[in-house]
Amino acid sequence: MKYPLICLLLVVGTVKAQNRQFPCASANHGIVPQSMEVHALLDSMVKQGIPGIAISILTKQGSWSGSAGYARLEDRTPMTSCHLQYLQSVSKTVMSVAILQLVAEKKINLDSPLEEYLPKEQAKYLTTSGRVTIRMLLNHTSGLPEYNMRPLYVSRLLQHPDYRFQPVDYLKFIDGLPLDFEPGSKYSYRNTDHLVLALIADAITGDHASWISEHIFKPINLEHTFYRQDPNYLNYPELTDSYWDRHSDGLIENVTTLQRNNVAALIGDDGIVATPSDAVQFLRGLLDGQLLAPEMLSEMKEWAEDAKGNPRYGLGLAYRTIAGQEAWGHSGGGIGAGCELYYLPGKEVYYFVAINVGTVTESPIQDRIAPWLEKLHEAIAR
Repeated sequence: MKYPLICLLLVVGTVKAQNRQFPCASANHGIVPQSMEVHALLDSMVKQGIPGIAISILTKQGSWSGSAGYARLEDRTPMTSCHLQYLQSVSKTVMSVAILQLVAEKKINLDSPLEEYLPKEQAKYLTTSGRVTIRMLLNHTSGLPEYNMRPLYVSRLLQHPDYRFQPVDYLKFIDGLPLDFEPGSKYSYRNTDHLVLALIADAITGDHASWISEHIFKPINLEHTFYRQDPNYLNYPELTDSYWDRHSDGLIENVTTLQRNNVAALIGDDGIVATPSDAVQFLRGLLDGQLLAPEMLSEMKEWAEDAKGNPRYGLGLAYRTIAGQEAWGHSGGGIGAGCELYYLPGKEVYYFVAINVGTVTESPIQDRIAPWLEKLHEAIAR
């Protein structure tokens, strides 16, 4: 099997694995008819140049997890279904559930302005925060500027990979900038929105990560899902290494340190790692009503529409069609990882798929795997 040339960035260094192991049993139960075809597609995608890929599928007939390629290319560590994967922006759905749980406890009102909950020392960086409601943050109709599109943020992230951003740093990148559009007037996806939601949850609960652990992870037994419970959670040996086609030329570099430092500094809009089966269990637990009451779930599926009138995003859930099927869930992309987590209500199928190569910049590798990824979706939706 031929792989693109692997270069090692100077910023990578050595990621020290913590002396910690967790038991990870097989997630394969019952019969998943798609499994053989899906496994063959995973192998095909690895041949197109991605380092590794992992997947978990849950149907009415059973559950199945599979993998292909490598979690670490340098020593040819095989990717397994027990490796932790970066959820990236799927974390937004988790953050949204936490906010809706606080709404259910009457600690937050969806249609109140964010300035009622965000501390003044943070709200001062946001223009006209009195016109942006919690609902607008959740469904990305706030109009707040996007912090990670600011050139100063991008240059500092890449030029100083060891710098650990603090939440206030992100707010400073958009300090004083006007709203991009009238709040509530249109849909436009923003990482800023969920960063602000995390800060609001911190102000109300004292620690939004602890709230998530106690009110989301524990009730549905997500034993292999981690978000700030341990300062070293991104150094667990089960966490896959990360790669990036930095120059979009098909040559990948190990950017594990850059990826981990970046994810460690993100709250609300990113930051969670999990096994594929745990990711599926989260979405199933949510949509089965184990985390939110029916009325809150209904609120999550009130879709904001794009300029063409197509449903796009609810309160932390994305809407799309996959292989002609309606799908609810979320995708995520980062410097050294990418994933998708979806439920197909017409087929009653949940699935999560993750790769350990960056998806935030264009790459010949992504172009090559695109048709195979489409075939993967089609096989799962069949």
